[in-house]
Amino acid sequence: MKRNSISDTKHWLRTARTITEALPFMRRYSGETFVIKYGGHAMVDEELAALFASDIVLLKQVGVNPIVVHGGGPQIGRMLERLSVASEFVDGLRVTDAKTVEVVEMVLSGTINKSIVSAINAAGGRAVGLSGKDGSLIQAQKLKRSTRDPDSNIEKVLDLGFVGEPTMVDPRILFALQDSGLIPVIAPIGMGPKGETYNINADTVAGAVASAAGASRLLMLTDVVGVLDKSGELLPDLSAEEVGRLQQDGTISGGMIPKLETCVKAVENGVEAAVILDGRMPHSMLLEIFTGAGIGTLIHR
Repeated sequence: MKRNSISDTKHWLRTARTITEALPFMRRYSGETFVIKYGGHAMVDEELAALFASDIVLLKQVGVNPIVVHGGGPQIGRMLERLSVASEFVDGLRVTDAKTVEVVEMVLSGTINKSIVSAINAAGGRAVGLSGKDGSLIQAQKLKRSTRDPDSNIEKVLDLGFVGEPTMVDPRILFALQDSGLIPVIAPIGMGPKGETYNINADTVAGAVASAAGASRLLMLTDVVGVLDKSGELLPDLSAEEVGRLQQDGTISGGMIPKLETCVKAVENGVEAAVILDGRMPHSMLLEIFTGAGIGTLIHR
């Protein structure tokens, strides 16, 4: 019988120690709901996508109830280009007319959603894909935005078409799936009061779902290591009040602002904490959840 070498034994000892250190966190979070916003590089890199799927299955296996909310901006852009559908952005939001929203729904609820479901199932899980239309999960309304002309100082209302925002999330279908041992994977599509289809920002949907489902954690996978101070150092822990102060002094800017606003709103609505995580790092979710230090920026009340 082949025996392990000394180096092999040390490796397995380190592995056993890591598992032992994770045990208290597994106990703490068993039965809790975690909402994971999945997007960015982690979703388009095949190796990272496979690791993400296996990590979701592991979370379910140790008693956590994961809910995945995914984006898909780059994939939507490529499909619109293939179909020769012009695409326009205003303040970072895609103007979505009737023709565009059909493509958006097809890509988000179809291609991307089923790809993620298939990956989780292939990793040994039991995932079910749905959009906000299923079970009236996400009721939405037209997103209202305005902009001010810098020359005339006149405020102008923007018409973004079928871009929406959630008005209500009914988590009953999510609870039913969880009780059946299934993992919900949600495409950020909502339904208006007259049955309209609305394209909703995935971060916003993740925050709304986390609040409605009474989640313990909202994990936002991004393409950055977390929130950085003005020296470029990671800020591991922020209160909602500190987020506001850092936004005012310019430390937080650009695309990080709406992400943090989503996190703050979630914790103010009852989510225990939200975390900005680097989705480019393999197993970043597991390192954040099952180690004492964590690796991202945690936002709390």
